[in-house]
Amino acid sequence: MNKVICSAVQMASSPHVEANLIEAGRWVAKAAEQGASLVVLPENFAIMGMSEFDKLSVAEEEGSGPIQEFLARTAEANQVWIVGGTLPIKASAGRVKAAALVFDAHGVTVARYDKIHLFDVDVPGSSEQYRESNTIEAGDAPLVLDTPFGRLGVAICYDLRFPELFRRMAMGGMDILAVPAAFTAKTGAAHWELLVRARAVENLCYVVASNQGGFHVNGRETFGHSMVVDPWGKRMACQPSGAGEVSAEIDLDQLVKVRTAFPALQHIRLHCQ
Repeated sequence: MNKVICSAVQMASSPHVEANLIEAGRWVAKAAEQGASLVVLPENFAIMGMSEFDKLSVAEEEGSGPIQEFLARTAEANQVWIVGGTLPIKASAGRVKAAALVFDAHGVTVARYDKIHLFDVDVPGSSEQYRESNTIEAGDAPLVLDTPFGRLGVAICYDLRFPELFRRMAMGGMDILAVPAAFTAKTGAAHWELLVRARAVENLCYVVASNQGGFHVNGRETFGHSMVVDPWGKRMACQPSGAGEVSAEIDLDQLVKVRTAFPALQHIRLHCQ
């Protein structure tokens, strides 16, 4: 399959898992109607709690639970691959993994990526404070997997600020990068599009970046601007604000042409171990 439509879903998730799943299902179905074969959900799509500890009460064992059942059912019903944003998967006592599960069009879980870089930050110029490490246990392994539409890499939100991760993924043959995220309004306005487009350009890959976007019940505001970007850094589609989905056609033949005409990946001299 040399051409494929990829979609990024944007939400403003609430503390209510069931309501969030209903909304996510609606947008996946809409993307499928647009011809999408790959749909990326945002980080924390299933729950944005009033407290960072709320996710612990809905954490699931890998392979079972209502959130994973929803993702499997929705992928199969719509005949799409889904990158399941992130959901809390049980880890050590009192902590979870922020896991992005990849489901194929038969509803089978084919891969899992656990967020490596945790957002422990006091946002400059605001009163916002985040300590993901209070509830999340970091992952330690990048993910690039084979799909019917090329080699797919998965990263999550704060990971975007660490280019060495993506260089390793590029060396693993990544063609398309899926990035579920929940960038804050302030950091998103400063850096979201810059980082998404930079990761596309430096790794000569397509990027499907799905962000939370809007005002949340817990008082948080997220930046939105979910987008699909091509290997030359061109923004192909964007959802500036509010819930929705954006789709764009990815052309792997064009990707080969770009990489052949501009062989930057072949010129790398400092290799990540």
